[in-house]
This record gives sequence, C-alpha cells and structure tokens, in this order.
Amino acid sequence: MTKTILGIVGGSGLYDVDAISDAQWVSVDTPWGKPSDSILTGLVEGMPVAFLPRHARGHVHSPSTIPYRANIDALKQLGVTDVVSLSACGSFREDLPPGTFVVVDQFVDRTFAREKSFFGHGCVGHVSMASPTCCRLADACHKAATQLGIPASRGGTYLAMEGPQFSSLAESRMYRESWNCDVIGMTNMPEAKLAREAELCYSTVAMVTDFDCWHPKHGEIDITELLSVLFNNSKQAKRLVSLLPSLLGRRRENCPQGCDRVLDTAIITAPANRCPALVAKLRHVAGRALSKPTAN
Repeated sequence: MTKTILGIVGGSGLYDVDAISDAQWVSVDTPWGKPSDSILTGLVEGMPVAFLPRHARGHVHSPSTIPYRANIDALKQLGVTDVVSLSACGSFREDLPPGTFVVVDQFVDRTFAREKSFFGHGCVGHVSMASPTCCRLADACHKAATQLGIPASRGGTYLAMEGPQFSSLAESRMYRESWNCDVIGMTNMPEAKLAREAELCYSTVAMVTDFDCWHPKHGEIDITELLSVLFNNSKQAKRLVSLLPSLLGRRRENCPQGCDRVLDTAIITAPANRCPALVAKLRHVAGRALSKPTAN
C-alpha cells in the first residue's frame, strides 16, 4: 500500500487550482528538459497534489511544442501516483453538447510531430495501450462529476490531432461517421502513452467547449460564447478536483489494472545491452523496473 499523490494536468483555460492549500510553485529539472511550467504543489482535503498547466501560465505552448516527456518525468519525480488530465475538446456527438465532461476510455492518435516514448535505441520498451486509461481513476472522475451535477459521460473515444489548425470538414466528418470518435483534441497524445510508460495511472476528463465543424451550426458560435463555455468548464473542473481526494483515498493498493507495474513485462533489451546514458535518463520514470535483477 502506498500514499496517493494526485497529479493534475490542466489544459486550455485551466492554469491553477483554487482548492490547493499550502500552495507553492516548484521548479523541476528533468533529463528531458524543462516541463511546461513550474508545478503547483500543496494539499487538497489533506491529499498531496501536484498541478501542472500543460500550456504554461499565459498559454505559451502550442500542442506540438508541449514538452510531454519532461512533464510526465517531473510529475513522477514529485511522487505522483495518479494523473488526471483536464482537457478542452470539441464534440462529434449531438448528445455530448458544450459543457459536457467526457471521461475518455479510448484514443485514436493522429499526432506525428512529437516524441512519443521515453524508450529508444539502447533500451527498448513496449507497453500495452489496449486500455489506455485507468478504470479505477476514471470511475472516480465520473463519480465526482455526477455527484457535482456536471453532465458527464463515462467512456468515449478521443481523437488526438496534431494541430494547431482545426479539422477540415472532410476530416471532421470522417472522424465522426467512419471512425466513430466522440471528441477531438490536440494534447492527450502522447501524454497518455508516456504516463503508461512511467507506470502512472492516467485518466482524461475531456471538457466539451464546442461542436467540431461537422455540425451544421458550428459556424454560428462566436468567440464570446466559446470563451464563456471554456470559463465555466474550468470552474467545474476545479470543483471536480476538490472532490477526488475523498473518492480516491489517501492510501492506495496496487492498481488493479496493473498501470503501476506495466514495465515488468515491457522492457525488451537485455541488461548487458542497455545504453547507460539512456538508462540514466530513465531513472525517474522506469527506475523501479530497471533496477530489478530479473529484468531482461
């Protein structure tokens, strides 16, 4: 049994969390460079929490320039066990209108200009992404939203596009009609893949701000209306975060899904053939598995 330390990654419109007491912004260095921003640490209902604004305060990073590896490494260094991603998104479904929270359980990764793994030449690792989010953590997020009266859907497929441009109409229709995706965003990949490699439980709460351009009334939405939805979603997200500690508990057993032990069977390179420089870079995210004498 270990202590639960909750990591929150805030997307567009979410740059701090009011519920954090004893709050302090801390700077973390990683072998993969600087994370997006300093990390806001403190307590929420007695639970240690680390909040990272994905785009940085002031919204500096585009989806393609976010230092995803550094972000996950930094959270791991701070002892985070569970990561909740709060992300603005567009909707492909009439029944998922603006203001709805979708607790995602699947991804389609269409990004192409990002580093997607901590592993590589000299230390090869293959983690399963069949179930890319942690069911236990996702259940807690959905329960929190339901208890707060936030319209929420448990389950959905998130299409991750490269951006920063939005979809063409043809793409939007394909994602919706042929690929059967539910929401679209630009930031949860490779974040979810890296969290899995770092043996972190990970869940996405995708907060719908608008219908994507497939919707016949998409062009009628003005920026004032969209910003109003974004602001309200951020307020609701902060309420959701304040409820998670009571639902997760301060102490946790091993993840029943195995998120926290995935590297036991993922690292392929034999110990004698591993690149020392890469192994050194992996010390935070994969140190547990790499230090096991039986790893091969």
